[in-house]
Amino acid sequence: MANNILDRDGQPLNSRLNKARLTDRSTDELIGLCKGIVADGTVHQKEAEFIVKWLQSNQMSLDTWPGNIIAERITHHLEDGVLDKDESEDLLQLLLDVTGEEFQTITPDNMSTRCFDEPHPPVTFQDKQFCLTGKFALGPRKACEKEIIDLGGSTGNLIKTTDYLVIGCIGSRDWIHTSYGRKIEKAKEWQNQGHHIAIISEDHWAEHL
Repeated sequence: MANNILDRDGQPLNSRLNKARLTDRSTDELIGLCKGIVADGTVHQKEAEFIVKWLQSNQMSLDTWPGNIIAERITHHLEDGVLDKDESEDLLQLLLDVTGEEFQTITPDNMSTRCFDEPHPPVTFQDKQFCLTGKFALGPRKACEKEIIDLGGSTGNLIKTTDYLVIGCIGSRDWIHTSYGRKIEKAKEWQNQGHHIAIISEDHWAEHL
């Protein structure tokens, strides 16, 4: 039997698992940092600069959503060295979207993030692939999936050819991060890679039933 590589605590070292855990921890820290910044309803230039410095010191967050999007937006706004009023408001909205701070759902633990596509895309069902995540006010997940199938669509796991990721308005206690889960995180990454996955809310989806 090959010798296992052990960490300093004598536990088997799984580099892939450890990297995922570190990324999750770093992302949670970033979301907490953003929540603290938006608490007073504004983003000051020093706060924006601090976020960039923090991301540069936490490369795992810088390389994944939402850190990569936040860094890109702040860098763009600070190209001239000044964060003006419009840029501050735009950055505030981005951080609110990422943290889900504007959503008031059933409990503070069940908050859906505002990461939906803007403007809201049209929704068609015939021959389209849907993936559902979170908990739905409309009813149980199976009932929502039946609505899609009855209209000619299909449902399943999130893959690169998925047409719509629908986020239940109640969220989920099981999500990895406070305001979003793995499916949303992966869909955002694939969007950035050029895949045409629409991320929509339950409310927007239900309007087209």
